[in-house]
Amino acid sequence: MRKIKIPIEKAIGEEIPHDFTKIDKKEGFKGAYFKKGHIIKKSDIEKLKKIGKNYIYKITPSKDDIHEDDFAVYTAPMLAGKNVSFSEEPSEGKIIFKASIDGLLKIDRKRLLKINCISQTSFPTIHDNFPVKKGQQIAAFRTIPLYVKRRVLDRVKKIADKPVLNVLEYKIKKARIVVTGTEIYNGLVKDGFIPKMTAKLKAFGVSVEDSAVVPDDKEAIKKAFLKFKDSEFVIVTGGSSVDPDDVTKEALKKAGVKFIREGNPIQPANNLTIGYLDKTTVCVVPAGALFYKASAFDIMLPRLLAKDKITKKDIASYALGGLCHFCAVCVYPVCPFGKS
Repeated sequence: MRKIKIPIEKAIGEEIPHDFTKIDKKEGFKGAYFKKGHIIKKSDIEKLKKIGKNYIYKITPSKDDIHEDDFAVYTAPMLAGKNVSFSEEPSEGKIIFKASIDGLLKIDRKRLLKINCISQTSFPTIHDNFPVKKGQQIAAFRTIPLYVKRRVLDRVKKIADKPVLNVLEYKIKKARIVVTGTEIYNGLVKDGFIPKMTAKLKAFGVSVEDSAVVPDDKEAIKKAFLKFKDSEFVIVTGGSSVDPDDVTKEALKKAGVKFIREGNPIQPANNLTIGYLDKTTVCVVPAGALFYKASAFDIMLPRLLAKDKITKKDIASYALGGLCHFCAVCVYPVCPFGKS
């Protein structure tokens, strides 16, 4: 690669070799002020000086050199998978990736790490298993230097033989709720679970078809659940702690539900338990989820609605980052909670 340094005053008629960035906090602007390929005019000189461009470099790349824009454009289709779109043209050398639908972001962590272990590439994303909205930015890709050697592209191509980014659609659209608790059944305490669960589900486009309130009795819980067993999703609340009369999980086992494991290493809602009966997804939600804005239920819900496979190892991995910071003002999900 050959570079010729030209004073900006003598650069009229020269082509800008890459996007020139302007950052002005007072104006609230950060972006490409001059685009790659722009031919410098006399009226541009003062503007270029104000963004620190006192020289222009006339660059002649070798056959083995790939410009950052070309690298990003070539790489983007390999990185983007199902329900992921990307910008047609790079800006400041970056290609932006966005979700094409509301859904669950799935990232191939191993491939992502391998790509970022190449010193000339930068591929940051938001968190894996994050619920995203249509049009939301989920990742960006660029090379660090202006030009990189072709062998770098060959390495990325080898790693990205499968897409790194995918967004899964939410497959569950309807749910039913069973509330357990003798105090609620007898009218001593007003139920708060049905309205709270209904609101959380509605945010994901899920409607609650039916609900039932039953006492802390194994047979009553089993009977209520079996009435709903053909549902896509059944949420059973309460009665999941350690007291002898917390019989919810035992009742569901008697009904045939197979749990992945009992409880989880997330706080709050340690006793949240996930299971299945044939094609029905079952989630036991403890009382702690009623008190807190965000709990293990909120972490698991997007994955459950997308019918994403959840294993014992997955659940155990939430121990790292699974302790809520209990902030005075909760900003979940844009926080570290549940980001293993």
